[in-house]
Order: sequence, then C-alpha cells, then structure tokens
Amino acid sequence: MLTKELLKKEIDRIDEGYMEVLYKIVKALQVQPDRADDSPSDWQEFVRETYGCLSDDPIERGDQGSYEIREASE
Repeated sequence: MLTKELLKKEIDRIDEGYMEVLYKIVKALQVQPDRADDSPSDWQEFVRETYGCLSDDPIERGDQGSYEIREASE
C-alpha cells in the first residue's frame, strides 16, 4: 500500500534537476477548496510550462525489425 511516508522516501531519491517539475505536478494534483471546478486553463498552463522538459533525452522509437510470416493471407 502506498503511503505518504513511502512517497516522501521516493521523492528524496529524485535528481535535483527534476524538483521544479515534480513540484508543479504535486501542485496540479492538490485539491483547491476555494475553487468549485478545475479550470482547464490551469492544466493547459501546466502543460505549456512542462512541455519539452525531456528534450535533452527524447523518447525514440527503435527500428521495427522484420518478423517471419506465419500464415499467408488469402
């Protein structure tokens, strides 16, 4: 079971370079009692601020490779 203590221990292991992004994620997940509904503009602002945070290590799709044909299509 995930507890706050376990989560805090994992946060302590995160690289310092990601702290600002992690903080923004945590803030985005907090319930704000003074607001009845979550404004889409807040989420869009969060995406704009964090978009491209992995640009120095982009995700790449590897080569598809070749596979044997097991059944001939008719």
